[in-house]
Amino acid sequence: MLAIGIVAGVLLLIIILMYNSLVNKKNQVENSFSTIDAMLKKRYDLIPNLVNTVKAFMKHEKDLLSEITELRTKAVSGNLSDSEKIDVENRISGKMGGIMVAVENYPDLKSNSNFLQLQGAWTESEEQISAARRAYNSTVTDYNNAIQMIPTNMLASMMNYKKKDWFEIPNNERNNISAKDLFKA
Repeated sequence: MLAIGIVAGVLLLIIILMYNSLVNKKNQVENSFSTIDAMLKKRYDLIPNLVNTVKAFMKHEKDLLSEITELRTKAVSGNLSDSEKIDVENRISGKMGGIMVAVENYPDLKSNSNFLQLQGAWTESEEQISAARRAYNSTVTDYNNAIQMIPTNMLASMMNYKKKDWFEIPNNERNNISAKDLFKA
């Protein structure tokens, strides 16, 4: 009788430890995602200032500036799922990269102190977002491993935990950069 009680106690302890581990990993993912949200808020606040500064100089890139403004509006609406938010953020990153490349065609803008200050703030913001993405992807990996590996996968299934998406680099940003194309006049 004592042996059955000890075995039941050990099994209960194992289940409690697995449950707590899963809840901990889920909360770490949510915490990491909220850190990214805080960084993205900083980015969203920078976008209107940057766009307005650039707009005065870049009349030809009007469509690009409009797309960035629309994406920012969509991102701050708060009506996006995690996967939609990841998609919008990847699109904003790509478009903002286009602005920074287009700026090379505007010497007055490149030397404008307001633009230089915004560009510095933008670079710092992007570096912080990149670090937050790495931390998020690490916690997602731990979480996804826990919900897919035996024996925690059985408990995760009962708790209805689903696999989380990583922040991934868009395919167009995975291509090699041609130095030859960068120096074309």
